[in-house]
Formats: sequence, structure tokens, C-alpha cells
Amino acid sequence: MSLFDDIKGKAEDLIGDNADKLKEGIEKVGDFIDEKTGDKFKDQIDGAQDAAGGFVDNLNKDEAPAAEGTEPQA
Repeated sequence: MSLFDDIKGKAEDLIGDNADKLKEGIEKVGDFIDEKTGDKFKDQIDGAQDAAGGFVDNLNKDEAPAAEGTEPQA
């Protein structure tokens, strides 16, 4: 097992059933930074929020059980 696989596994464990709460937190942090910087870095912050939210979605999707009668994807 590579170091990346180990880190990914730990992230999946941490996210678990809390993906919605985590994404909400990501949005709040980004909004806080925008407020404190006067939206000076809004585009970069929004991009980081989207990337982090996408990461959470992808990890959560990987954990979802396969539908009955389908093969898990590699």
C-alpha cells in the first residue's frame, strides 16, 4: 500500500457520513475568507471551494455500495 492510498483511506474514514457537514464547513470557511479579504481573492477561493467539495463528493461516491447486480468499478 502506498502512502497516497493510506492517506486516501484515512480521509475516507474521516468523511464517512459527514460529507454534507464537511462541504458546508468548506463553504463557510471560503465565505469567511472572502469577507476578511474584501472579495479580493474571490475567484481563487471559489475555485478552492469547488475543488474541495468535489474531492469530498468523489471520496463519498467511492464509498457508496454498488447497486445489486452490478460490478464495482476499479
